[in-house]
Order: sequence, then C-alpha cells, then structure tokens
Amino acid sequence: MLVLLSACSRETPPAPLPPAVSVANPLLKNVVDWDEYIGHFEAPQSVELRARVTGQVTQVLLRDGQDVREGQPLFVLDPQPYKAELDQARAAVESAEATRENAILIEARSAILEAKDTVSKEKLETDQTRLRTATAALHSAQAALETAELNYGWTTVRAPISGRVSSRRVSTGDHVQAGTTMLTTVVSLDPIWFVFDGAESFYLKYLRQAQQGQRQSSRDFENPIDIRLSDETSFSHHGKMVFVDNAIDIDSGTIQAHAVVDNHDHFLTPGMFGRARLLGSGSYRAMLVPDEAIITAQATREVLVLARDSTVTKRTVELGPEVLGLRVVKGGLAPTDLVILDHITQLKPGMKVTPHRTAIEPRNADAGPAMPPVNSPEPSVATSSDEH
Repeated sequence: MLVLLSACSRETPPAPLPPAVSVANPLLKNVVDWDEYIGHFEAPQSVELRARVTGQVTQVLLRDGQDVREGQPLFVLDPQPYKAELDQARAAVESAEATRENAILIEARSAILEAKDTVSKEKLETDQTRLRTATAALHSAQAALETAELNYGWTTVRAPISGRVSSRRVSTGDHVQAGTTMLTTVVSLDPIWFVFDGAESFYLKYLRQAQQGQRQSSRDFENPIDIRLSDETSFSHHGKMVFVDNAIDIDSGTIQAHAVVDNHDHFLTPGMFGRARLLGSGSYRAMLVPDEAIITAQATREVLVLARDSTVTKRTVELGPEVLGLRVVKGGLAPTDLVILDHITQLKPGMKVTPHRTAIEPRNADAGPAMPPVNSPEPSVATSSDEH
C-alpha cells in the first residue's frame, strides 16, 4: 500500500488546455480616403453699399441684419432735385425733336426747289447742315435725359445682390455724398464658400495621384467635400471643390483652396469655422481589422496571426485611416491571414491556442474621426465606397 501511494503521488498533473481565442480574416472593403482640414465659410460676394448720387436720406427701408433679395429698395434719398432735372431733360428732348422735325421739312423743301433751280445749292447745303445740327442736338438731349433718369432712379438705393445686410451706417436726415458715404454692407449667402489652406505635402500627393490616374485634380474636377461645424459630430454639409490657388505661400508652406456649398436656409454664416474632409484618393481594396487587435510597440504596430499549427505569430503592419469603425491595414498582412482578435495581452509568439473562427463586421457608419494635425500626407479618414 505504501509503495502504491508513493507511485500515485509522483504522477504528473495534466497539461492545461491551450487558451481559446477568436480569429477572423481581415474584412475586405472598397475604401476611399478622405483628408481633413480646418477652414471657414466666406461670402462669394461682399459689397460695400454706397449712394451713386448726393442727397439727403429720406427713408430707411431695411432692418439691420435682415435677408434681402437683389433689387430690393433699402434707402431713399430726396428725389425732388433729380425729378426736376428729369422734367427739364424731358422738355429739352421735346424741344430738340420739334427743332429737328422743322429742319427736316425745311431741308426737304429746299431739295425740291433746288432741283427746279428755284433756290441755290448753297441754300440747300445750309438747310442740310441745320438738319444735322438739329439731329445732333436731339441726341445730346436724349443722352442728358438718360443721365437724368439714371440719377432719379439712383435716389432709391437697391440691394445689388441677394444676401444679408449688415447694420445701417446712416439714418433718416443724414446727408450722403455720391460714391463716398457708406450706407451698409451686403454679403451673399447662397451658395457660400468654404475656404481652407492645404499643406504642401497634401498638394504634392494630389498631384502624384492625378499623374497616376488615381484621383482627378480639384483644379479640373469638382471633387466632393464634406463639412461639419464645431457643435456637430457628423459631416452633414456637402459641397464641391471649385478653386485651387496658383501658388504656394512660401511663408506658411500652404496653398489656399475653396469649395462651394449650398446654403438654401442661410444657416451657414460667413466667418463660421468648420472641419472638412476632402476626397483624398481613388477607390482601393483595403483590409480592415479592429483597433483592439493592434499592438503598439514603440514606433511599430503589430498584430497577432494564427499559424497553421495553431500557434501565435507576430506581424508588423502598416496602418491607414479609420473606416466603418475599423482600421485600414495597408501592408504586412494578407487577406487569407487569420487575425487573433481577443486575449492579445495574454499571448506570446509560439504559444499554442485553440482558435474559434468568427467574422469581422463594420461597427458604425462613416462619420469621420477626430481631426488630426495637418502636417502629413496620410489621410485622416476614409469611407467605404461600397456604400456610395
């Protein structure tokens, strides 16, 4: 009995089972990169409204800060002096017309009589000259009438564009000087521009992509741009690129560009800041994995992959932007690899595991992550082109 008990006490305990882990192939999606910028909204048209005639303000027809339409009356200057000039110009035209009609009759009669040798040729030439002079006088009177009509019309100051006015700078009774006195300012609102500066590194990336046929240049093509405001979590405003400047600022190393955005409800206001994402690539096939499956090792990024013998191996990977709540893997991984998704901190290369096959699924819609520093040509966000 003692011998048997001693033998049993020396038996080796059973080895622990390999840890169970979830493994899956990378999710494959067609992806489009987006680059993020900080910019502001700007009015395509901003007009300093000044009177075109001199006079006294008799009516102010606007409310400070109101929306106006093109041609809407905003101010009225005393029209009486210009109405008098208009009436005088009309009378001058009527007089010139009567003089010319009389000259026409005299010239016609002289032409008949000269043909019968009743009057001299010199008399006919004098009457013809008088007709030409009367015609010129009529044209001059008509031009003066047009000027008087313009001046009279300009006594009502109208909105030159549709948009929003600022505060009025004059009040009823003020005397304004033509071309000098500021009345108010008007800015256009629909559409509106989103203006931003792009780093030279981004600009070079776009040029290379255009050369290689991967992405059309915003100089020649209206690339899409999405914008979110400071209190928004999604890119809910949409526009298209219409301008890239012709030179890079040597002091800042940036180039200015702007997009045009519809603003039918006039919600977007000049000077308002926003964050924009601009199409940064053509569509490409990308591998996506969860961020928690990625190990950060100083300057490198790694993932654990299941080997054929069910052991753990380590791969150094090159990462891209976030899309669908997952991370793009640009290099270091194959679509057929089985990525280990859980218990990452408990595993080491060479360790035996018990794999459980699963699938990687998208986690959210393309909302766009936080704004990164604009100092690298790497895209900051991407979207799946399968959903467009």
